[in-house]
Amino acid sequence: MRFRRISIRDFRNISSASIETDAEDIVLTGTNGQGKTNFLEAVYILCYGSSFRTSHLRQAVRHDEAGFSLSADFENEYGEMERISTSFSDGKRKIMLNGKEVSDRKELIYRFPCIAFVHDDIDFIKGEPDTRRRFFDQMMSLHSPVFFDDSRSYRMILMQRNAAIKGNPGLMHLYDGRLAALGLEIMSMRAAAVYDFNQIFPELFRRISGTGMDLEIRYQPSWSGMTSADEIEDYLASTEERDLKMLSTTSGIHRDRFSVMYGNIPFSSIGSTGQIRLCSLLFRISESLYFSKMTGRKPVILLDDVLLELDDTKRSMLLSELSGYSQAFYTFLPRERYFSDGKEADFISVNDGVFSRI
Repeated sequence: MRFRRISIRDFRNISSASIETDAEDIVLTGTNGQGKTNFLEAVYILCYGSSFRTSHLRQAVRHDEAGFSLSADFENEYGEMERISTSFSDGKRKIMLNGKEVSDRKELIYRFPCIAFVHDDIDFIKGEPDTRRRFFDQMMSLHSPVFFDDSRSYRMILMQRNAAIKGNPGLMHLYDGRLAALGLEIMSMRAAAVYDFNQIFPELFRRISGTGMDLEIRYQPSWSGMTSADEIEDYLASTEERDLKMLSTTSGIHRDRFSVMYGNIPFSSIGSTGQIRLCSLLFRISESLYFSKMTGRKPVILLDDVLLELDDTKRSMLLSELSGYSQAFYTFLPRERYFSDGKEADFISVNDGVFSRI
């Protein structure tokens, strides 16, 4: 898949722009605060209907405007031209694909696989457990409709059980069977995904970091050792008193942990800032390689000023691993070195929300 042209109106600092993007590599260059990241955010919203910067799309509307609109002409995997648009006004989002409204964003996930490399990705390594859990869930949802549906159903049942805990405790047990069955399936799929991820990520880190460190992702399920839904149901019944005290379901796949380990030591406690940043970038590259391995397809990738902290050698090595994509959008500062191997790319200057081809 490749975006051929992207149009933006009243989005952040971009009043109106129509940018031709018919190239494999698109480099947006400009000083900070000019609109480079805003453009990447617009691409991401076109792919998923949501932003990687905010959960409230109202914050992305240009100052003093009522809403924003984004649209793109793109070439699908069969060489056919299609059109996607997303608009937001009066607090409502509207997504149109080839003239038909999209009612469930799930329809977009498998049409527009997109992976964004952003500064906050460093939290995959040094952040809270829910950050890594979210990373792996998003990675798996990108290729598996079954995992996506099971995760959505689990969250719904969990919400209902938590509501019962707070309002009608006598109904808690009604949700345990379904919660256990879904959780067991999700645990199995997560364990398989971590195994596959560990076939990719550790070798990448060892080679590009030059440290020889053998890292691995360790999956620690909340319901560890439980192999049947009946066993999980019994456990949920045994922890009802604790759940009532905490006003929440205190065990389940929403409490699972994914840890980046060096032997038995959490990597976040011994890695340097540079190593942790590199590790977070390699998480995203591994996600891209995992997606291609599982689907045979290539994602669109967005890289937002994430290479600044790398030296030239590591930057070159990292970029060389980014070969498996259908299209890539990068943001760079004006005098920043882009590619060391003579890679051809379209360069676009960004100045106060105005885009000019270089």
